[in-house]
Amino acid sequence: MHEDGIQRHMRDVLNTEDADVIEGYLTDASNTRGHAERLVLPQSTKEVAAVVAHCQHHAIPLTVTAQRTSTTGGPVPEGGWLLSMEKLNTVHAPDDVDGGVILGAHQAEIQHDGLYFPPDPTSRHECSVGAAIACNASGARSFRYGPTRAWVKAVEWVLPNGEVIWVDRDTPIPSGWPQVGWKEPEVKTAAGFFPADNALDLVIGSEGALGVITRARLNLIEAPVDVLGLIVFFPNEAEAVEFVNQVRRGAARLGQPAAPGALNPTAIEFFDANALQLAASRIPDLPPAARTALFIEIEHDGDPPVDGWWEAIVESGALADDTIVADDEAGRRRLHSVRHAIPAAVNETVVANGMPKVGTDFAVPDEALLTMMNAYQAVELPKVCFGHIGDNHLHLNLLPRDATELATAREAYVQLAREAVRLGGTVSAEHGIGKIKRALLAEMVGCEVVEQFQALKRHLDPNWILGRGTMIAKPD
Repeated sequence: MHEDGIQRHMRDVLNTEDADVIEGYLTDASNTRGHAERLVLPQSTKEVAAVVAHCQHHAIPLTVTAQRTSTTGGPVPEGGWLLSMEKLNTVHAPDDVDGGVILGAHQAEIQHDGLYFPPDPTSRHECSVGAAIACNASGARSFRYGPTRAWVKAVEWVLPNGEVIWVDRDTPIPSGWPQVGWKEPEVKTAAGFFPADNALDLVIGSEGALGVITRARLNLIEAPVDVLGLIVFFPNEAEAVEFVNQVRRGAARLGQPAAPGALNPTAIEFFDANALQLAASRIPDLPPAARTALFIEIEHDGDPPVDGWWEAIVESGALADDTIVADDEAGRRRLHSVRHAIPAAVNETVVANGMPKVGTDFAVPDEALLTMMNAYQAVELPKVCFGHIGDNHLHLNLLPRDATELATAREAYVQLAREAVRLGGTVSAEHGIGKIKRALLAEMVGCEVVEQFQALKRHLDPNWILGRGTMIAKPD
């Protein structure tokens, strides 16, 4: 974009320096707080490009923000300008949306027409499509469908110099760009720039550090006819883990059909004993002997596979007679209310304690699941553990009650991250790196890989304007 075009579009961009307005944009779900001098609210890709080009020319730091559901500080500004994507919210077609469209609202709308966009981050009813792509977000259904990456066909990408390009998986990475070539851990992961062989996969998961995603074309599939929901209770964690190993054996995964006779769940979620106690108000008939539970969803063709699942539950050592079954919309809403009551109750505890929680986002290989769970159990602090056990990705929430416990929790977090890496896992399975996990990413990938990331960033963003402090530090 030429300088006269930049200035013409800049004159049209909604913006403010009002500190009271900007205040509402300075934090995210991590409770990290930043500062910014100006908020800009572009209403078109041309306006986004003009803002980015202007900031690059004048070396003004620019942080992209959307709905601020991030838990890693990514959209929290370290000075400069904030660019909010909230005005880019047009649905052009079921599979073609602006980056600021709310993910969950769009999913609900297209499902009325029998279409399905599988990624389901917990914040999908609050987060935007562009942010989900930028973080390669995932959720409970990632057990079957993988994270967001596989469900994106193309994006409109505003590069850090203001150039606008459309990229898909046939778009090569330009030959002059520094290459990112490292081996990701073989687990669900959202840590670092993807070692891509095409431009689309490079920008997905780059957390706004390599440009702005303004529009996306999505890969939609036919919606399932129906979903069977279960909550299965167990007297101990070992039997629950053994059941998980059984039910995911032969299950359909991304690009891999189910084996004959497989139980074939779509999602498998875990609640420990403390999580169950937090959800007790939603489960008034909570079995006294329950020490853990699994929340399971099974997509089906209208004939729910109850018999096969019931047989497996009875044989597993579960508290079979206490199993909660949901085979209609009302029942599924109840199960989801139980699932979502737990993080809500964790947040209430955080407020009551007056101390921030310290929550993990690690994943490990199948064979390391119990080892990692034992490491979580060994932390002697108030805690709650729940999450995506089908992907060996559990969220341990440490709930300190005073400053001393907070320091202990933070040290435990670092040690658990190192243990996850030692076991072949990742320091971030779904939330990304943002600003608060930068040092852990460096430990995980090593100095040479960080230097690759920095070289690519410097080439595309010579003034290092976009997302300063996110994922990688600017070299001295």
